[in-house]
Amino acid sequence: MSTTRHLLNRQRRLAAAATSRGPAASVTDRPPKDEAPDRETASPAEQDGEATGSAQRARLPVLLCVLALLLAGFAGYAAQRSSTLRDDPATRNAALADAARTSELKGQVTRAVEALFSYNFAEPAALDRAAEAHLSGAAVRQHADLLAAVRKEGPQQKLVLTTTVTGAGVERIDGDRSRVLVFADQSNTRTATKGETSYGAAMLAVEARRTGGTWTVTAIDTLGARS
Repeated sequence: MSTTRHLLNRQRRLAAAATSRGPAASVTDRPPKDEAPDRETASPAEQDGEATGSAQRARLPVLLCVLALLLAGFAGYAAQRSSTLRDDPATRNAALADAARTSELKGQVTRAVEALFSYNFAEPAALDRAAEAHLSGAAVRQHADLLAAVRKEGPQQKLVLTTTVTGAGVERIDGDRSRVLVFADQSNTRTATKGETSYGAAMLAVEARRTGGTWTVTAIDTLGARS
């Protein structure tokens, strides 16, 4: 009997102690040690990536607008520049676009310069024919001044002057007028003095005018040099 009472008293004390501590957590209320984290909760890195992607998507329309404005501005500048170039006299230079006329001009000026600046004491009239065929305007007097010494000394020294054009560059073609830079080699032989020969180089600018399909030299600029 005392034993039974003893057991009952012990159970009451245990119950009172449990009540004072609060309800004990059951095993089923504890999360499993190996349970994986909730997949719907993103990690900080994933959250940063999503935020960056959203920001980039938000900036994309802005970038497209800026690009459109830049292209529109460039198109306006290009149109203005094109109009300016069309109005610039330099762009009307046919030498930049008309290859056939440029080639024709270079060929005729080359032949003219070689004939105009070559002389043979045995046939002085050839120089007169060249001047008549290739010169007009101010070039007639300029050529006469440049070749005056050759005409004077040629017969006595039995002079043979040969000019060979080594290069020609068309600086400008404007309608029927042009300007050509000419480079040439010259050999000067005095047969009266044992055939002594001297050599030199020449450079000059030639202005020419086209009449009836033929380019005639109208001005000669020796660029500061003298023959």
